[in-house]
Amino acid sequence: MPGGESRGAVTRDRPDFFEELKRRHVVRVAIAYALAGWLLVQVATQVFPFFNIPNWTVRLVVVLIAIGFPIAVAFAWVYELTPEGIRRTAPAGSPEARPQQEHRHIGRKLNAVIVTVLVLAVALLGWRLYVVRHIPATSSVASAGNGRQGAAKQNAGTVSSAVPDSIAHAVASGLHPDAVPAPSASIPEKSVAVLPFASESGQNDQQFFSDGLSDDLITALSQFAGLKVISRDSAFQFRNSKDTSAKIGMLLGVAHLLEGSVQRAGDEVRITATLVNAADGSILWSQRYDKPYKDLFALQDAITQSVAAALKAKLLNAPGAVLQSDRPPSGNLAAYIAYQHGMAYAALGTESGVRQAIAAFNDATRLDPKYAAAYARLSATWTTLAVQFLSGAAEIAQAKNAARRAAATALELDPDSSLAHAAQANLLRVVNMDWTGAEAEYRRALQLAPDDAAAQFGLGNLLATLGQNRQAVELTRQSLGRDPRHAGWYLWLGAFSTALGKLDDARTAIGTAMGLQPGAAAYHEQLAVVEILRGETRAALAAAERETDPSWREIAMTLASQIGADRVAADASLAKLIKDQANVAPYQIAEVYALRRDPDNTFKWLDRAWTSRDPGLSYLLSDPFILRYRADPRFATFCKKVGLPTTTDAVAMK
Repeated sequence: MPGGESRGAVTRDRPDFFEELKRRHVVRVAIAYALAGWLLVQVATQVFPFFNIPNWTVRLVVVLIAIGFPIAVAFAWVYELTPEGIRRTAPAGSPEARPQQEHRHIGRKLNAVIVTVLVLAVALLGWRLYVVRHIPATSSVASAGNGRQGAAKQNAGTVSSAVPDSIAHAVASGLHPDAVPAPSASIPEKSVAVLPFASESGQNDQQFFSDGLSDDLITALSQFAGLKVISRDSAFQFRNSKDTSAKIGMLLGVAHLLEGSVQRAGDEVRITATLVNAADGSILWSQRYDKPYKDLFALQDAITQSVAAALKAKLLNAPGAVLQSDRPPSGNLAAYIAYQHGMAYAALGTESGVRQAIAAFNDATRLDPKYAAAYARLSATWTTLAVQFLSGAAEIAQAKNAARRAAATALELDPDSSLAHAAQANLLRVVNMDWTGAEAEYRRALQLAPDDAAAQFGLGNLLATLGQNRQAVELTRQSLGRDPRHAGWYLWLGAFSTALGKLDDARTAIGTAMGLQPGAAAYHEQLAVVEILRGETRAALAAAERETDPSWREIAMTLASQIGADRVAADASLAKLIKDQANVAPYQIAEVYALRRDPDNTFKWLDRAWTSRDPGLSYLLSDPFILRYRADPRFATFCKKVGLPTTTDAVAMK
């Protein structure tokens, strides 16, 4: 039968086809290509970060390798390698076909290539496992950046609104890919995160309006005793998130989520709010409100009371606590929206964002001259501009004076504003270096608002400046409980843990910060400090080389080179640092000299740091390098001059 003959032909041809695949070495080429491609991708992920090559280039390498695979296979089928060069493969049995012996010789060469690439791949995989095993990586008004850094280059520690490349960056940094905050072992039943309400008005500007509603609900719910409420910085990272409610609740450490939508049409507003059980997504309470726009604050109060009732929460009754609000006292909604513009711009963490925030907060105070919260935010933003972004002496002085005026106005308008006291504390700590005055203001801010995460962190940071690093760790951990995705605070937790000699804890915290905010300035510099204290020269240099900020990288490389065997390189690195950054980083230069065991130059540069009011001085009583000379009489004299105690619980480098 014709059909039977056809089936028989297919059966006979099939072995010939596979024999051809073998004869033409197609399978060997495919295996060699796949192994080499995998090895190339792994090398790219390790090497590219050293040269600050963006992550998209790694993705491009992967795409090109994938495109090249079928081309390589087709090339192996069509062409063959001969002593005379590359030529088209002749069909089996034809007079032009190469002898079987030559094909076996080429096959052995391809086998050698495969074995070589496989050995390299296994070696790289083994190195990666070694790194994972030996480098653990689990890890606002009050925030002023890394205290070890000079004034002109302070890192704001702003958290990115999204972290899409955190795992890839953590791997490229030599850290375990799970370098993200671990969920709390026990999530309290009375806990909630207010996710940013969706704007359904079809206008971009209305997003500020809906964000303001969410922000006000966070502030209002924070007034209830025993209710854990996640701060804006962490909650707003889940804007438009596709994650399940269970995952969001786990990452934020809460049992409930409050979500909703806002739609404004002219003078009318429709708000839908839903309280969800995070674990299973079930709805505990939901309500839709259709009200005049002018009744916005009454609507916010109604939602707050409903959520509090559903969670059986009662208002705070702690001694000295006062209900806080970021609303304008006049009820001026235009002033409130301007305030929300300022909050959004300030969160960008850039100089242009800070300047736009100042303009927005100024608008808010112009629309309502008695708006204490807006003056407090204005003071904090002027302080940020002066310390982090300005370099001219006249500009810095003007910005500091503006910060002082705004803080004074906020306190005069509302002496019971926690925000105002926190702004004043930040000003005293960062600008005036009045450590005891700042402590009093932070404590007052916390008395007025006991669960304010930013005030908790601010007090902890100030206590570390006063040599109380253990309390700093405790308060920072408490603040992270309410703002669990604040990368900058994890970096500080690493610094405080480093001061106490808990280097594994420090690396865990730094790894978490890197996972949350890939590529942020100063993170690898802090990791380099940890490796220096461990005596790991290569690891310290590797961390320093990965630092993304050029100024930070120069500081980190100079510090790391001091513990290496190449003294010529160490001397040259220090000379260059002095040439490049003497005016902006005198404190870091003092650290380098302390690392070199040169006390005379250490105290010389500390004096220069005090003359220029280098914010790095706030790290003095947490600094294992400088504390080598704690017994030197000049140390006590210097501490007295700058208004610091001589006692500290930090551990000095040996």
